[in-house]
Order: sequence, then C-alpha cells, then structure tokens
Amino acid sequence: MRQSLEELIEAYQKSLYAAAFNICRNTDDANDVVQDTFIQYYTTKKQFQDEEHLKAWLLRVAINRAKDISRSFWKKNRLSIEDYADAVPFESREETGLFEAVMRLPEKYREVIHLYYYEDLSIKETARILRITEGSVKMRLSRGRSFLRDVFKEEES
Repeated sequence: MRQSLEELIEAYQKSLYAAAFNICRNTDDANDVVQDTFIQYYTTKKQFQDEEHLKAWLLRVAINRAKDISRSFWKKNRLSIEDYADAVPFESREETGLFEAVMRLPEKYREVIHLYYYEDLSIKETARILRITEGSVKMRLSRGRSFLRDVFKEEES
C-alpha cells in the first residue's frame, strides 16, 4: 500500500509535528523532522500492509530523527521551557500548565505519554513503535502519570 505524499501530509503532518516537538522541544527542529520524515517516505520503496502500519512507520521515523537532532552538537544551546510554551498556542492556562509539566518529564516518559494520550495509540502499538516491551510502556506510563500527579499536587498546595 502506497499513498500520495499530499495525502500523507494532510493526514499526518500535525501528529508527526507533535511527536517531534515533544522530543526536540523546538519548532524549527520539529518542522525539520516532519520534512525529513516525508522525504524518507518519498524515497523509500517500502510497501505498507495497511494504514496502521504506515502510521507506525512514520511515527518511528519521526521519533528516531527527532532523537538524532536532540543528541546533536547544536542542541547544547537550549531555550527554557517557558520559551517553548510561547511557541505553541494553548486554549487555556490549564493546557499550558499540563504542557509544561509533560515537557519536564524525562524523554522516555514523555514519549509514551505523547503516543498513548495524544496519538491515541494502544500500549501494544506504542511498544511496537518504541521497540520496547508492553510492560515497559505500562511502567513508563505509570511513572509518568505519578510524576505529573506530584507536580499538580505541589501546585495546589
């Protein structure tokens, strides 16, 4: 199964951007990741079994590329979380607070929370995309939720 690039861009650009931004924490890098992901799709001759397989492949490519960029030399000069929050529009103050709390999570927890809650992927799909066990996904979700609960309890106090 192959789709046209235009169809893919329309269907997946926002979710790939969100996944990339979650890791890179920078709008320019996230846009580069999305572009690189679509270029990789365009140049590959890989056939996909179905829509789910294609989405998982695109997310995996985007996550890997975002990690590569995050580890690069140029990422030494990072901005604060507040600067990142200014780059992404939110409808309410609660959404901004949740975003900031999620962005403070270690990368391995941020990834599973993003894929599970924002991309609506199952634990099994998340495990397959991240190439970890389902048990690891469940543990990371649990620890990530626990961390977020602690952050919001402190804010209420």
